[in-house]
Amino acid sequence: MPDLRNIAIIAHVDHGKTTLVDQMLRQSGVFRANQQVDDLVMDSGELERERGITILAKNTAIFWGDTKINLVDTPGHADFGGEVERVLQMVDGALLLVDAFDGPMAQTRFVLRKAFENHLKTIVVINKVDRPGARPAEVQDEVVSLFCELEVPDHLLEFAVVYASGRDGWASRGIGDERKDLRPLFEAILKEIPPPGGDPAKPVRLSVASIDYDSYVGRVAVGRLRDGTLSKGDEVMLIDRKGNRRTDRAEKIMVFEKLGKKEVEEVSAGEICAVVGLERVEIGETICDPASPTFIEVPPVEPPTISVIFTINTSPLAGTEGKFVQSRKLKERLYRERESDVALKVEETESADSLKVSGRGTLHLGILMERLRREGYEFAVGKPEVILKGDEEPYERLTVDVKEEFASTVIGMITQRRGELVSVLKRGDNVRQEFVIPARGLIGLRTRMLTATRGEAVMQTLFEGYGPHRGNLPGRAAGVQVSMMAGKAVAFGLFGLKDRGPHFVKPGDPIYEGMVVGEHCRPEDITVNPCRTKKLTNMRASGSDENVILPPPRVFGVEEALEYIEDDELVEVTPKSIRLRKRILNESERRKREKAAARE
Repeated sequence: MPDLRNIAIIAHVDHGKTTLVDQMLRQSGVFRANQQVDDLVMDSGELERERGITILAKNTAIFWGDTKINLVDTPGHADFGGEVERVLQMVDGALLLVDAFDGPMAQTRFVLRKAFENHLKTIVVINKVDRPGARPAEVQDEVVSLFCELEVPDHLLEFAVVYASGRDGWASRGIGDERKDLRPLFEAILKEIPPPGGDPAKPVRLSVASIDYDSYVGRVAVGRLRDGTLSKGDEVMLIDRKGNRRTDRAEKIMVFEKLGKKEVEEVSAGEICAVVGLERVEIGETICDPASPTFIEVPPVEPPTISVIFTINTSPLAGTEGKFVQSRKLKERLYRERESDVALKVEETESADSLKVSGRGTLHLGILMERLRREGYEFAVGKPEVILKGDEEPYERLTVDVKEEFASTVIGMITQRRGELVSVLKRGDNVRQEFVIPARGLIGLRTRMLTATRGEAVMQTLFEGYGPHRGNLPGRAAGVQVSMMAGKAVAFGLFGLKDRGPHFVKPGDPIYEGMVVGEHCRPEDITVNPCRTKKLTNMRASGSDENVILPPPRVFGVEEALEYIEDDELVEVTPKSIRLRKRILNESERRKREKAAARE
């Protein structure tokens, strides 16, 4: 068996993890010299490539000399922190990437804290040192300060530093050293990261860290073999978190090699492997020797902070665009998603047609909804709500990077939402402001802040903890235009409404009563008729044949729609459309409910 290292690459979003992994794969000989390979090869998912972020943690393995390096690429966004938490138990060390300009960010603190909780040896990689405005020496000092703030154990406080450019594929141990290739990084990994522990002679113990799906073999359990030697065809015992036990057989054993998996006859302690043939295996279960059953305790992941209600689509257009519209199909799919996403929680509600789904943030839930709609599901969701703990509510640490001219605007918007300014740091023309804000205050904030700062603001969040409830927050400032008619949107009707506010539909789009078709320029909602057509007449009039020119409609993504709606509205999600609607479609019925609520 070759010398072995198990490492994870952790960092804040957009600090260059996947780009660096691309270069590590190239320079370790995974690809042929003349092979054409796409950039960001580890971001293999359709949504990952569209959005330019890593959503799911992925395993690969490379060889450097006689040493095999099992490498885990992890997500950088805080909403997918559950992916980071579950894979850190498989590795013995971590490459902490920090941008040479941005320095340590919100997610840097989170992933580093989790690495220390798992007692991982860390190598700090200061990436993008060739970027204009890079300040590697200052960033290194900021990393040292972060280590001290997190109260790192003494044996983990000393760390190696590597300066790198993932895009250009070079690394060096000193700022002025030769910039040729990634050899200094590979050498630092072999020197600083310890080989995996474990005794091959002991009984088998493996904790399932993730589940892969294969259309041919079914569920595939992935984890690190802590002790023992696991062979193809061995009988094993599975123990779940509740202590329930059952026996099964490992039909196939695979290890990671390059960008795929390779079937082997057996694996020894320390290797990250995939086990095929275990029915109903779940994340967090222990695979062990039936003669010596021992459960491996796994640290619990951070709890979800936000929830939405999924329900069947009840609009007049229900079933016209989706393949799966029944509540039974939706429930089956959501429960299946929960099996592979440890940060997701799915609960029954009083209604048989609804489920309460909880996650880490609107992006976490929005990615789930986008994945479902692309699979052909049709459903409706309500406004996100934070998850309270008694009288306490969740708080987030919000970091905003913005031009200095918009700094006061940002402070005003966040203090309106009960946020508190913690620190301010000026860097050239930019200002980094740090706030502690109730998680409720983040819902709908991103879109409004981008509008107020002309797209200049960069927001990052990190779960801070629970604190006292801070009262009501301001809602959406503008009302909406609600259709009073069913039919198709007509350019003539929309043209007559353009002074009322921006539209959400275009001519020819199907419309139904109660559907939100635009934003109102005033705080109250109004009912409108976007299906109104021009009346025919035999009289000619000046201007009657004017060309109707409409501004383009505002198009919502799933996350933007979730942040836009209020409590009395729903987002209708189908494979082809994202529509906004009122919960109660009939106008007279809505008014009756409003009057009844006012009397109460």
